[in-house]
Formats: sequence, C-alpha cells, structure tokens
Amino acid sequence: MPKMPPNSKPLTVNTDNQNAELRVGLRTGLSAAAAAQRLKAEGSNTLPSTKKRSFLRILLEIFKQPMFALLIGGGVVYLLLGDKLEALFLLLFACLSVTITIVQESRSEKVLETLRNLASPRALVIRDGIRMHIAGSEVVREDVIVIAEGDRIVADATLITAIDLLVDESLLTGESVPVRKSAQAGIGGASENTEKRTIVAGGADLPYLFSGSLVVRGSGLAIVHATGLRSEMGKIGHALQSIETEQPHLQKQLHGLVRNFAIVGLVAGLLAVVLFGLLRGSWLEAMLSGIALGMSLLPEEFPLVLAVFMAMGAWRISRARVLTRRASAIEALGAVTILCTDKTGTLTENKMTVVALSNGLMNWEKTQNTKLSEDSKLVLETALLACPLHPSDPMDMAIHELAKVQIGAVEAIFSQHKVAQSYGLRPDLFAVANVMVGSNDESPTVYAKGALETIGALCHLTAVQLQGINAQAESLANKGIRVLGIAKTKISAEQITNLPESLSAFAFEYVGLIGFADPLRANVPAAVTQCHAAGIRVVMITGDYPTTARAIGQQAGINATNVLSGDAIEAMTDEALIAALQNTSIFARIRPNQKLRLVALFKKQGEIVAMTGDGVNDAPAIKAADIGIAMGGRGTDVAREASSIVLLDDDFGSIVKTIRLGRRIYDNLRKSIEYIIAVHIPIAGLAILPLLFGLPLMLTPIHIAFLEMVIDPACSIVFEAEAAENNVMKRPPRNPKSPLVLRKRVLWAITQGLLVLIVLAVILMSAAYVKMPEADMRTLVFTALVMLNMGLILVNRSFSASLIKAILKPNRSLWILLTAVSAVLATAVLWQPARTLFKFGQFHGDLFAISLVATISTLLVLEAIKWHWFKVNDFAEQPVAQR
Repeated sequence: MPKMPPNSKPLTVNTDNQNAELRVGLRTGLSAAAAAQRLKAEGSNTLPSTKKRSFLRILLEIFKQPMFALLIGGGVVYLLLGDKLEALFLLLFACLSVTITIVQESRSEKVLETLRNLASPRALVIRDGIRMHIAGSEVVREDVIVIAEGDRIVADATLITAIDLLVDESLLTGESVPVRKSAQAGIGGASENTEKRTIVAGGADLPYLFSGSLVVRGSGLAIVHATGLRSEMGKIGHALQSIETEQPHLQKQLHGLVRNFAIVGLVAGLLAVVLFGLLRGSWLEAMLSGIALGMSLLPEEFPLVLAVFMAMGAWRISRARVLTRRASAIEALGAVTILCTDKTGTLTENKMTVVALSNGLMNWEKTQNTKLSEDSKLVLETALLACPLHPSDPMDMAIHELAKVQIGAVEAIFSQHKVAQSYGLRPDLFAVANVMVGSNDESPTVYAKGALETIGALCHLTAVQLQGINAQAESLANKGIRVLGIAKTKISAEQITNLPESLSAFAFEYVGLIGFADPLRANVPAAVTQCHAAGIRVVMITGDYPTTARAIGQQAGINATNVLSGDAIEAMTDEALIAALQNTSIFARIRPNQKLRLVALFKKQGEIVAMTGDGVNDAPAIKAADIGIAMGGRGTDVAREASSIVLLDDDFGSIVKTIRLGRRIYDNLRKSIEYIIAVHIPIAGLAILPLLFGLPLMLTPIHIAFLEMVIDPACSIVFEAEAAENNVMKRPPRNPKSPLVLRKRVLWAITQGLLVLIVLAVILMSAAYVKMPEADMRTLVFTALVMLNMGLILVNRSFSASLIKAILKPNRSLWILLTAVSAVLATAVLWQPARTLFKFGQFHGDLFAISLVATISTLLVLEAIKWHWFKVNDFAEQPVAQR
C-alpha cells in the first residue's frame, strides 16, 4: 500500500478549537489571493510530460529530413564548383526552410499544449466561500476540494467528510477492487471524537486520497496536502497524457505516399546523375542536376501538412467549444452516420425549474399560481431532504431554489437533521435517498426520490394506485415535463447502527411526485435538420420517462414515431432489437449497459456511431463508440478520459459544428495533398526535359528551394485556412474505409500537373527553337512556372465552386502569400544582384506577357476540365452501409 510522501503534511486534529477552525475553513476554503501566492511559490499541480517537443527536438527532427540534406548537399557542390554566392544563398534557403518549419511546428505545439491543459482533470474547489471549477493544474496545498462520483482525484488529500465513498486506487496499487474511504474523526460529519489523530498511510477505511485515483461512488470533502511532484503520483513519476498527436490511419497512408515518392525521386536522381555525367562529362553539375531532380520529387511537405492540419484542426474545433482529445476523431467526424445523444443538458438547456407537485389528491402547477398549500410543501420538503445540502445536480438545485422561496432557509431545515447515510444512484435502482436523524428525538427517517417506476416498486403500490399516479405523470410528460417520484419511511433508532446496503430493504410510503421543466435549446431543431441533410441520423438515448422523451424528441425534430424503453429492450433478442433499430430513434429509461448494447448493435450494422455521455457508467458505451463524446460541464472525469472529444458547453449544436469542421478539415487536407501532387509534376518535368533534349538546365537546387518557399506555406497554412465547401453538410457521410486520396482525385491532380508541364514544355521548346539566350529562357520558364504554381493554388481552393467564386472566397493567408510571392518574384527578375544569383537574363515585358497568357489559358482549360469532371464524375465517395 502506498505510504504518505515524506515531504507532505498530514492533517492533525487535537483540540476542539482546531476542529472549529477547520469547520470554518471548510466553508470558506483558501482565498483567491492566497491560492495564487501558493501556486507561484510551490508550482503548478502537474507532472512531467513527454508529449511536448522542445525547440531543440524540433530542430533535430528537421535536420534529419532528406530535403534539408539535399539543400546542404547542393550548397557543398556549389562550393566545389566555386560558386560561393550560389552556395551561400542555397544555405540561406536551407536556414529559411528550417525557420518556417520551426515556426509552424512550434505553433502547432503551442496549440497542442493549450489543448492538453484543457483536457487535464478538473477540480471543484472552495475559494473565498464559493464553489468553482478550476483546472487540476491550479490546485494548491490546503485547497478544499469537493469530491463526487466519477472524479479523478487531482492531488493527494486528507478526507474530511465522506458519504458512501468508494475509490479505485488501481493506478497506484494494482488492486482492482475499489476501497472504501472514511473521513477523519472529529471533522465535518464524522465522529466528534477530538482525540489526536495523524494519518500515516493510505488505504481502505483511512482518510487518505491519492492523486490519480478515481471516485467510483459517493462524495465528500478533502483538504489537499501534496501536489505535483510532491504527490504519490509525482514520486512514482508517471505522467498521464490525454492529447494524442498521432493520426495512425492518416499517417499510414501518408507514409506510403512519401515512401513511393522518395523511391521514385532517388532512382530518378541517380539516373539523372549518371546520364548527365556520361553525356556531358561534368560530374559536379551532374550531381546538381540529380539533387534538383530529387528535390523536385521529394514530397517533404506531407509530414508538415499532417502536423499542421491536425493541430490547427483541433484548435479550430476548440473554438466551437469542443475539445479534441484524440486526433483520430478529426478523421472520423466526417464519417459519422449515427449520432446518439442524451436529452438532459445536451438537447435541453439543463436549467431545471420545479413546475409541478402532486400527492395524488392535490395538484400544483407553476402556471396556475405561485403559492404552495401545506400538502404541496410536504412533498417539496420530502424531496428537499432527499437532496444533498450542497447540490450540484440541476434537479437538486431546482428543488433547493423553490424550497428557499416557498418554505424558508434551506440551511435551517437541514440543521434540524443529521445525515446518517446517503444512498447514491445505482444502475439497478434509479433512486437516491438520505437517512436523516432528527435533532428533536424524532424517529430516523429515510427520504427518497427517483424514477416513478422505482419509487412505485419501493412503495409496493397496487396496480390501481399506480394507474392513477401514471395518469398524472403521463399528463405532465406530454408537456415535456420530467417527473420524479417522492417517498419516505420511518425506521427505528436501532436500525441506524445496521443500515441495509440497498433501499429495497425499506418499506417506503408514497408521498407524491415532482415535475421539472427543462426547455429545449433554441439551436437544436436547426442542428438536427442539418444532421438529416448531411445523412446523419440523430438518436436520443435518455434515462427519462418515455412520454417526456417523445415530447422533447418531437420538439427537436427527431423521429418520435416509435419509442423503446429499457425494459422492452431487455426482453428483446439481438435480432429483434436490430430490426427495431431500423425505425426507432428515441430510447427512454435506458440503463448504462443498454447504451453499450445499442452502440454495439448499431456498429454491427456498419454504422459509424458518435455517442454522448457524462457519468461513470456511460464510459463503456463512450469508449465503444467510433467517436465518444463527453460532457465538459456536467461530465465526470472518467467519461472525459474514455471520450474522443469533450463538449465544453454540453451543447448539441456544438456537436454539429464539430462534424461540419471535421468534414471541412478532411476536405482541405485532400485539397492540400492533391495540390502537392500536381505542383511536383511540372517541377520534376522541367528538371528532366533539358536532359532528354540536350538543353541547358532550367532549374537548379536554388530555384527549387525558392519554389519550396511557396509550396510549404501554401499546402499547410493556406489550404488549412480554406472555408468549408457549400455542400459540406448536404452530402452523405464519408466512407471511413476510403483512402485519403481517392484514385479519381489523384487522376485530377495528375491531370493538372501534366497540363502545366505541357504548357511549360511548349514555352521551353519554343524559346529554344527561336534560339533565345539561356538566361532569358530561364527567366521566362521560371516566371511562368511560379505564376502557374499560383494558378494551381486557386484551382484547388474548391472542389465544386467556379474559379471566379473561388477567387472571391475570403482567405487572408492566401492573399498574403500571393502578394509576397509576387513581390519576391519581381525582385528576382528585376534586381540585378538577384538576377545574377538565379542566372536570369534581362526581363522584358513580352516575357511577362507570355507567362501571363500561359497562366490564364491554363486556368481556363483546367476550370473547364474541372467543371466537366465534377458534372460527369462528381468525385462522390461510395456511401457507407445502407441505413
């Protein structure tokens, strides 16, 4: 069993005064100023992470790249040839390339670091008497933390109060069975014994909590005594990381493309060296020719593109209030066919208000009047005493709010009772309860609230009684009101010492029902409509009453023709349930294990499933889904850890925005890859043509290095920033088995590259035919190549929009790049020192006119081909399994 770290300070209680002081401290916690000062003095509550790449590591990875080696090799060859200026500038280009890559990689790394901080466990602390959620990294020693089911303990702490608390310490101890934790005697709700106690070790029935352990059940308060490296987790040195920077499926495909290009480039480069050396006798120039050809064929942009798109994609998604915890989710978002969503807080606003009370004889609804009768107050007070004193659940908070208005100070009511034991919600029993001991020698009473069916069973109601109660519930549920049953029972004082494990052992008396209104989010109907237009079926899976679920589903635009309850699902075979899934989109009174079954059966039919959840028991279904979606506001840490993405605002509209962004990111990634393929063809062709026809070399390593300064930012920054296609949410989901680069789209990219190469070849041959001087010929060809390269960027901006619409689409990065390239090109062909460096001749207006006409003509031809291609063969992918 782990021991307390020697440098931590356990809580010691030895006097009544200390006990009283600590009680005050529990209510107020640390002040914000004291916490900030301690955070600065002792450091953040974090562990060493291996994910973040340092500047030196990024630099080392760049030096290992083949393109950098080719640039350095070219510089060395120029030095051997005596061309010191060319060597200097080629090495300068190498440094510039390194700088650009470092800036882009560092930017991506900063984005990922920000996302890691968002993804870290949160903590609910008491600061200045106010409960607030903060990042786990901001927790400091002596913070008072509030613990609830599903939380990941963020620091080593001493437990002060505990209610039915079970903690999984397997991360540290290896023990798979959760251990029960008891509060330290003399504090909070524990025994009032003031005997001096000092905690010396963690474990079962000891008030010591370890950082990294998971709360399986119950709740409590604790005081932090060790954070970061001072905690037991820090001593072990195990770093929990939650952002994955890898994209296995995409990386596998891109690695294949890079490998194939690299092999072709190596073979072609060696062949060029041999041919040039044998035919022209200059082996150093032959090496320059081979290096130029190798540089033209090496797709070193692919790894950069993947890193930038994944990091910036996650950042863009985070701006929609969605945290991407796994990069694989970005790829999978465009393939989702089934979106399984919870109701409360996701489709609805999660702002509960009590709008109805009933005890079977009288009924109160908020719309009728605001004053409660004594009978109504009895129902409300019973519901209140079944809640915790400090509520976090929206329904508990709603009960507290109404009680303050209609009954009086809640603290005064709770002060007349002492909680002997609390019963939490369990998968097999949809009810919670408090066992209360009165301060006036009253008999102990158990107050319970929960699902109407569960409360009915606990009260052993007759069929006739249930019929009347269910009629009331149905009437409210038809209005979209969520209904809970309320019950209580008195027990003997002797039973307090031996309370049963389950509420089923008590003989409850039915008190009444309470109804809650939770309005639908205003943006949900439009978001559901978008999903349907995009070929995504929306399925509601909720623990709510079937009639309430149907009413909310109808308001949201979800198919509410059929509703399946958890009990009905339990009685069905897999075959029967699969048949029912075809025309059922609302599932009510669903238990966690049934969520997992639904996800598994949807996937068995070939669907790509996104699944939302917030509780500990939702984690298996979230993990089993293709995309697990956890709630960031009301979700537990264990649900977040099982998920691919986290909704920071718990809003269904954010899911739809994320799907849209996922499709946009994948579209733009394809555009970038296709542009890279297209642009390398004419560059490689111009490196080979002079060798085949005995012409002077048009492109040397220094020219290709210049072109890389255009290609790198274009394929990464410019295409990543492109807006979504107009039809991005009007086409069916992408087949997840389809490759990143489709064969027909590769043909389109090759078509673009070949057409540009043909135009450049015609220009080159025509210039050679009229015996244009070599320097002027190089000026003409290079100018035309750069301008056609910019044209390819414009052509590939959109799959379906016309060239004019594509040009008019806003993209600040694009116009910054084109302006910069135009300025540098003008400098290269007009400024004498630059002309000398690039071996350009005197620039004439007719050369620019030829390049401009060639570029415009090529763009028009490509536009015509694209229009015909998209009309005849619209590049649509094979749809996923028939839904």
